[in-house]
Amino acid sequence: MKPVVFGIAAETLNDEERALFRDADPAGYILFARNVADRDQLRALTDELREISGRENVPILIDQEGGRVTRMKPPVWPEFPAWAKFDALYEKAPMSAIEAARSNAHAIGLTLAESGITVDCLPLLDVRQPGAHDVIGDRALGFEPMRVAAMGRAVLDGLADAGVAGVVKHIPGHGRAMVDTHKALPRVTASAEELAVDIEPFKKLADASMGMTAHIVFEAWDPERCATLSPKIINEIIRKEIGFDGLLFSDDLDMQALDGDPSDRAVNVVAAGCDIALNCWARMDEMKATVDKLDDISAQSRARLDRAMADIRPVETSDALKALIDKRDTLLAMA
Repeated sequence: MKPVVFGIAAETLNDEERALFRDADPAGYILFARNVADRDQLRALTDELREISGRENVPILIDQEGGRVTRMKPPVWPEFPAWAKFDALYEKAPMSAIEAARSNAHAIGLTLAESGITVDCLPLLDVRQPGAHDVIGDRALGFEPMRVAAMGRAVLDGLADAGVAGVVKHIPGHGRAMVDTHKALPRVTASAEELAVDIEPFKKLADASMGMTAHIVFEAWDPERCATLSPKIINEIIRKEIGFDGLLFSDDLDMQALDGDPSDRAVNVVAAGCDIALNCWARMDEMKATVDKLDDISAQSRARLDRAMADIRPVETSDALKALIDKRDTLLAMA
């Protein structure tokens, strides 16, 4: 098995993808809107990925956050709100906001499980900061770390209720970035004392089974390398200070925050301490080069992967979906 998650070019696999995936056995796959048409098509695609991998619980990832970041769209699937709406409810009724967040995540999870998707890249534990770039913005759970942690826990629990694993992101925190990592490399000049706010939600949810790094330079910790490429940040901050021992994905390697060839980026993020490199864009030449350059997954990373997926279970299509959405909407109306 190679320590990489690959994207797929279209709504069905092509022969070259099938051959590469069977030969290389990537750790998992990630889906985007380009891979999604309808329920039957999506389920057929995820079933084929499971068959190719030979693993019933192979990680099949998606970014189904709600709001701006939605891959499975109406009218085929329900619309899910941005997380800022739950933060607004928390101002008036914290327990209701937590229950609304759990119900929303449970509903999202049911739609994913029905489609054969096992992992949602959610929740964002990034503590929102005034004046920062809007790339996080209303995707965030709030400006206050304990609030973010409480609702983040509810999101993880809701997804788990549907048989779907969550991924806490973007460790050690994206909330202070002044530029979009898709387009440039942010540098955060905050002190280590100030950054204690950013890492607090990740510390509270350090038992999460999966996490994702941030392509951000934190000058207080490593002025030379972004977190994704920094052995110091991964080992000393993420693994030790935060205490996260789950499966650690890099963020998307195609972002312009990173330099160099994508296959070299994959090698470098794994060397820095990420368990899995995330290659999203399904460019065959890049995927082949990545497979050629990466060693097989380490025993420690494989153990983390197996542990993270151990509790993933098939969930039958549930009549609870509408009730969960109605409950969420009733609670959100209080705000």
